[in-house]
Amino acid sequence: MSEETRVFRTAAVIPAAGRGVRLGPGAPKALRTLNGTPMLIHAVRAMAASRAVSLVVVVAPPDGAAEVKNLLAEHALPERTDFVVVPGGETRQESVRLGLDALPQGIDVVLVHDAARPLVPVDTVDAVIEAVRDGAPAVVPALPLADTVKEVEPRADGTPEPVLATPDRSRLRAVQTPQGFDHATLVRAHESVTGDVTDDASMVERLGLKVVVVPGHEEAFKVTRPLDLVLAEAVLARRRANDGF
Repeated sequence: MSEETRVFRTAAVIPAAGRGVRLGPGAPKALRTLNGTPMLIHAVRAMAASRAVSLVVVVAPPDGAAEVKNLLAEHALPERTDFVVVPGGETRQESVRLGLDALPQGIDVVLVHDAARPLVPVDTVDAVIEAVRDGAPAVVPALPLADTVKEVEPRADGTPEPVLATPDRSRLRAVQTPQGFDHATLVRAHESVTGDVTDDASMVERLGLKVVVVPGHEEAFKVTRPLDLVLAEAVLARRRANDGF
């Protein structure tokens, strides 16, 4: 079968085991609600909105798999997509690895998506998948930076921090998710890369492989602080008004 006619199977892994401390006390961040629906459900629907995604694996808090399974059962999800819930680990990296372990044979493309990015448009998801299908081992959606960035010497005591450099903003990008990977490449990265990493793409970088960028979207922002919740609600309200979503 040629690459032109090959059918690629795609799965999404959503690590949702974090507590979301910056959002304050209460439920884990992924279970906070937007317009009455948990962020996790919005994120799952965002992945399942792509017709290329046949499976979504949700990595739940270590003691919360049953709760997350019940949550998925309570909300309408696309029937064409399968959903699996597995307990996560102590770190995001461990949780993603456990999600990879749950994938069946035959998966070619893997998306790793933050549950805290509930509003990523399907066009962005499809662009990431297409770039992996075209041969990139790892793909990240990203946006140019609007602000000037300074490299500083960190000070833990709260005193003013000296500026060390001003990087060329035109060469910098703010990375989003879903990040897309050739399945075998991502598994190899998780088997061989140790230590702290900020995202899965940086693990592939450490293998010496190329990571490419596709355009991200302003609505794929990460809900981290209370103000982000307000912005997410506003985006949902605009979608309902414009699209009946």
